[in-house]
Amino acid sequence: MRNKVDLHQAVENFLLHLETVRNYSEHTLRNYAADLELFQKHTNAQLAHIGRREVRSFLSALVARGDSRATQLRRVSALRSFFAYLVKTKIRQKTPFDEMDPMKRVKSLPHPVTFEEIHRFFDQPDTTTYLGVRDRAMMELLYSSGLRVSELTLLNIGEYNPKERLVSVRGKGKKERIVPVTKAACEWIGHYLMHPSRKPKDTHALFLNKFGERLSARSIDRLFQKYLLQSGLPKKVTPHTIRHSIATHLLENGMDLKTIQELLGHESLSTTTIYTQVSTSLKRDVYDHTHPLVKKRES
Repeated sequence: MRNKVDLHQAVENFLLHLETVRNYSEHTLRNYAADLELFQKHTNAQLAHIGRREVRSFLSALVARGDSRATQLRRVSALRSFFAYLVKTKIRQKTPFDEMDPMKRVKSLPHPVTFEEIHRFFDQPDTTTYLGVRDRAMMELLYSSGLRVSELTLLNIGEYNPKERLVSVRGKGKKERIVPVTKAACEWIGHYLMHPSRKPKDTHALFLNKFGERLSARSIDRLFQKYLLQSGLPKKVTPHTIRHSIATHLLENGMDLKTIQELLGHESLSTTTIYTQVSTSLKRDVYDHTHPLVKKRES
């Protein structure tokens, strides 16, 4: 074992491994770095002496911070991967997790919005303005192709093919996939790209901010919050909601799970299978609100 490596250096080596060998995305690398930095600030133990007690103390600190269950799970997953790397590189013989029960993941169903609610939301940008046209184009593309917001921000003009109505997407782990684009989305993107107010400083990026530079995921989230307030919709609508919604709508219209998996870029089909539960729950909700016998019984 190479016990002379300290915790800080081991973390730096691990992050470099994820970037250069595993080809993790910048977004994922930032999350890993933040999670492991938090652990470093929490513990005073030397790398070789970190065990179950230190990990459990960290978990207690996450609860005290008010981190959600999903955030706790993500931080623990980063820590677990880090110690697995240390064992693989023979810096440690075992991990603190070897004798610990895994944290149970509380599965929650996505909350999609209806097709009508989608259009009500999409009608919020003022399309008499350049930024309004840009925002409508982004919304249409998100719904058209089921993109993650991180994938949307990474898109370059050269990866969009309006003639074939296709876009090349760089997903998680820098994996690329080709996805179709609807005619409506192509039309809005065309209006946006031809708009006289579009003056790019970044000549590669497809979607630009008001300064002509690549639009960030944080900015898109803020735009969605603004349009949600304008729409008056009772449901929360985020870029990820749009992704959940198109998956559910496609399933309900007869598309098979394998095709939806490929469209969304899910590594495992089990991730896509959750939409069958969403679809069933939506059908039950519609049934309860529309079936005449159910309505008569309630009245």
